[in-house]
Parts: sequence; C-alpha cells; structure tokens
Amino acid sequence: MIAADPSPAAPIIHPPQNPPHVRYIKLGPGGQWARRCFARDELHFGEASDPIDVCLNADWEGARKHMVETLGRSPGPATDAVREFRDFFALPAGTLWVTFSDGHLWWSTCEAEVFDLRGTPGQHGAVMRKVYGWQKTSILGEPLRVDFLSTRLSKVAAYQRTICRIEDAEYLLRKINGLEEPGTLRAREAMAGVVVCAQEMIARLHEREFELLADLLLTHLGWSRISALGGPMPDVDLIIEQLATGERAFVQVKSRATQAVVDDYIDRFRASGLDRMFFLCHSAKGALSCRDERKAHIWTGDELAEKAITAGLFKWLIDRIA
Repeated sequence: MIAADPSPAAPIIHPPQNPPHVRYIKLGPGGQWARRCFARDELHFGEASDPIDVCLNADWEGARKHMVETLGRSPGPATDAVREFRDFFALPAGTLWVTFSDGHLWWSTCEAEVFDLRGTPGQHGAVMRKVYGWQKTSILGEPLRVDFLSTRLSKVAAYQRTICRIEDAEYLLRKINGLEEPGTLRAREAMAGVVVCAQEMIARLHEREFELLADLLLTHLGWSRISALGGPMPDVDLIIEQLATGERAFVQVKSRATQAVVDDYIDRFRASGLDRMFFLCHSAKGALSCRDERKAHIWTGDELAEKAITAGLFKWLIDRIA
C-alpha cells in the first residue's frame, strides 16, 4: 500500500547473510539524489509520469501498455522499465540495495512499504521506500572504497538504466560482511610461508651480502647510493639520495643489534645533518624502536623480509643461499 511520506528515520541493522534479493539502484540522474537519500535513510525512484497507480496494483501488463501507448516507448525499453517497476514496488522487505557515490559502495536493506511522493514539494523521485540506514563500510567498519573492489562489482555503476541485478552477489555479500575472498585467503597463507623463507635466507647472508641486499632494496624504493658500498665511514654503511625529493639518508646494516645500538645510531643520525636514517637488522635482540625520531626507519624480521619480496629480491636470495 502506498502511504504518505514519513519523517522518522529507520534504525540501522546489519544485512542478512542471505538476503532474499540483491539489487543495484542509481539514485537519480547521475546519482543526484544520493546524498539526500543517505541523509534520510530512503530509496527514491521514478518520475511523476510513470504508471505509479497501476504498479501499486501489481498490474505489470497495464504498466507496459502505459509505457507504450501513453509515453510512446517501444516494446523493448517498455519491458525493461516494467522490470524495474516490479523490482522497486514488489521486492520484499529485507532486499539488499546497493549504489555507488563519492567513491564508495553504499548498501542497506529496505522496508516493505512504498510511499507516494507525487505532489510533495522538494522531493526527488515519484515513490520512496525507507531503508535501515545507508552504510559505506562493511559490518566490521572497513571502508568499501570503489578502487578496492573488483570490477566484477564496480562495473555495475556504468549501468545505463536505474535498477538491475548484481552479477556476482556472493562477492558483494562477502565484502559487506567483512569476509575475505577464498583465493585471497589462500594467497595470504602462501605469502606468509614465503616471508618465513625470506627471513631465514636473509639471516644466512654474510655481512657484505646483507649490505648488498640493503643497497638493492633501497634502490628499488627510489634511493640512489652516493657513497661506496661498505666503505671506511665509521658511522654509516651507505649514504643514499632520493632523486625525486633531494633528501639524503644514511643506512646502517647490522646482522645483530640491541636497542642500545639503535639508540647510538639515532644519536649519530641527529648529528649528521642528513634527512633520514635507515637501520636494517635481520636478527634483532628484542623489539627495536626509533624512540621519538620520526625520520628514522627500522626494518627487521618479517618487515624486512616482506620489503625484500616486494622489491623482487626473493630469487636473488635463493641464488645467494643455494
């Protein structure tokens, strides 16, 4: 039944694991109605010329005839429009609706009632359904940013009409419910094993090889060595320069170190006049920290191993240890 426009907002609830239906909706031309809908926990749809009263009576053939005979639509587009009418008017409460706005995926589940907005000043759309609070994060609070979503899902934003099904609804539900993709989970488990292997190989490097690893790693990150590798400098193993910013840094490489050793090199760094310091250690004795020095960077253990892998040095490590 169509009712008058309500004022109170609906309470926020989490989506069901298996909603009865899932639909994408474009909230107005170019998404122009989105912010109002988000602020009022609403779902707006349609134009005053649409067969609202006929749709209320679930007369879908009558709605199609209205589109063809009254509005002059051809049969194909009229059938597409009626499918959208049927979805908006007839899908049950609990249907999961999603849209895209401000670089995020937004989602909510709807109530059953349809409200008539025709003749109501300042409204968007012809009809409206209340939703249980629009959200742009997963139920774990993780932002659902479009640039971190698979194109299997984000491509629906290019849909030229208003309402459509989601091709990969299971992927959508996993993102909303904060569940990791099965393939991603397997990849993370495999990556964890690779990191352990890299740590073990780095720990077996001789001192000169470890210095070479540091040089290769920092070069991958955009730093250029401007000193001899492992030269006679008493306070530093390398001097490097970031060509993009002009920053200079010193690098100290230690097979083993304690916090006292780190503190000593932080003091040397502060006296050096250089912009940054990198301290690399593969077998630290206890947790090492930079104290309050924000421009000092300490890489040990798994962090050092992950950076070496990201820099493409895993095969290099294998060859060195073989």
